Amino acid sequence: MQVTFQAVHFTADQKLKDYISDKLQKLVKFYPKILQATVYLKLENSGQVKDKVIEVKLNVPGSTLIATNSDKSFEASFDDALENVKRQLKKLNDKAQEAR
Repeated sequence: MQVTFQAVHFTADQKLKDYISDKLQKLVKFYPKILQATVYLKLENSGQVKDKVIEVKLNVPGSTLIATNSDKSFEASFDDALENVKRQLKKLNDKAQEAR
C-alpha cells in the first residue's frame, strides 16, 4: 500500500510519518485490497486545545473511506481516526463476504 502525506501549515517530522505508516500497514489484515492511503496533517489556529487535525483517506476498489479527527497531539488524533477507519473496513469486508 502506498502512503502519501500532506502537511498543511507546517513540516511533519519523519518520526510521526513512520508512526502513521506502520499503523496503516497493519490495516491490510482487515481488508487486503487497500490501494492507497493519503494522510492530511493540519494545524488549526483557532485558539482551541484540540488543534491538531488528521484526515485519513483510504482508496479501496469501488470506494474511498474517509476519517477525520482532532486532538491535542497528532498521535492521539490519528489513533482515533484509525479506529474509525478500522470500523469502516470491517463493515466493507462483511459486505463483501455476504455478496459471495
